[in-house]
Amino acid sequence: MRCPATLKGPRGFTIIEVLMVVAVIGILAAIAIPQFNSYKEKSYCAAIKSDLANIARYQEDYFEQNKTYVAVTLNADRSSNLSNFHWSPGVTLVSSAGDLSSWSAVAGHPNCSSGPFTWDSAAGGMR
Repeated sequence: MRCPATLKGPRGFTIIEVLMVVAVIGILAAIAIPQFNSYKEKSYCAAIKSDLANIARYQEDYFEQNKTYVAVTLNADRSSNLSNFHWSPGVTLVSSAGDLSSWSAVAGHPNCSSGPFTWDSAAGGMR
């Protein structure tokens, strides 16, 4: 008895073909994973800069109304003494100072190797 025509010829993949696919996937992963980690670190650093810039806008508004700057605090629930301002996840306030003429704040993130970043109103912004 003969086999039907649909069952003739090679079926499945050879071990060489499977190994080639695994090798290509490995090469792509070796390229993509470090890039992904770099993007994550850049996003953590951007969160710090964004929070400091938002505080700067708040401070300038506060100064217009009260003619003084305020020291910024970070509470355990990620809120601060600034109304309606919550810090980004993971961003920590290292130090803050405010007086009649200027204010500064230093913030960091454990996964941002290029931080912490400083905002100093007397120096003109981010340093």
